[in-house]
Amino acid sequence: MTDPDVPAVREFWQGLGLPGLFDVHVHFLPPNIQRAVYAVFDAAGPKIGREWPIRYRQDHAERVEILRAMGVRHFPTLPYAHKPGVAAYLNDWAAGFKRDVPESLWSATFYPEDGAASYVGAAVEAGVEVFKLHLQVGEFHVDDPLLDGVWGQLEDSGTPVVLHAGSGPVGNEFTGPASTERLLRRHPRLALVLAHMGAPECAEFLALAERYDEVRLDTTMVFTDFFPAYPADLVPRLRDVAHKVLLGSDFPTIPYPYAHQLEGLARLDLGDDWLRAVCWENGSRLFGARP
Repeated sequence: MTDPDVPAVREFWQGLGLPGLFDVHVHFLPPNIQRAVYAVFDAAGPKIGREWPIRYRQDHAERVEILRAMGVRHFPTLPYAHKPGVAAYLNDWAAGFKRDVPESLWSATFYPEDGAASYVGAAVEAGVEVFKLHLQVGEFHVDDPLLDGVWGQLEDSGTPVVLHAGSGPVGNEFTGPASTERLLRRHPRLALVLAHMGAPECAEFLALAERYDEVRLDTTMVFTDFFPAYPADLVPRLRDVAHKVLLGSDFPTIPYPYAHQLEGLARLDLGDDWLRAVCWENGSRLFGARP
């Protein structure tokens, strides 16, 4: 699959001397769910808040080939449940994707519902590598009592959870740092990856990454021209958490070329070592991957 964005992406990581890119925020969903997600973005309704022209609408096989051609060596599928009873279906589908695309990270999700602790425990035992939660879409707090049996298992296993808790693009009563802070006070060893750098509550979520050893941030859509500017006074602090920042893209649901995210990271002028850590080393270390 030839895509016009491929050369710029490859030039970026090759210039850093990397074996490729490790992207911790990529979505592959069952076709019916994927169509529903696209429809929400196309409508630019109250959950999106603006026009959002999706760049990568190819089918699953074509999108996998685009990532491979770009040199994205490892990526998850990050399903997220939006209501009770959906997680098991999404997790079964994601397990099949992992079998078909071995370089992908085996992904799963969960939802505040009876049985969540049981199916999360089974997923961890089976080898799931990462979970995804989306508080805006799912409309729940991470410390919902129905999840009490989940978090201890994930803290003990060290399985990362990519958590969209920030109020972007449009917040609701469930978004923001409050419930995440409450959760971390109870489970301080949780391996949380805070999506979108926690935007727009960037300062609050950065402080959580600074305070808790296993809390990390992903760069998804932040530092692009499409997203509100990351607070300039926070950028120097990103040097000190260089080992905790991971490349994320939100591919395929992005309104610009994949390379634009990388250009935005380079514009921070935090140095090549910082870029190498973000774009490969930190993800590889967290997930134990090899080129």
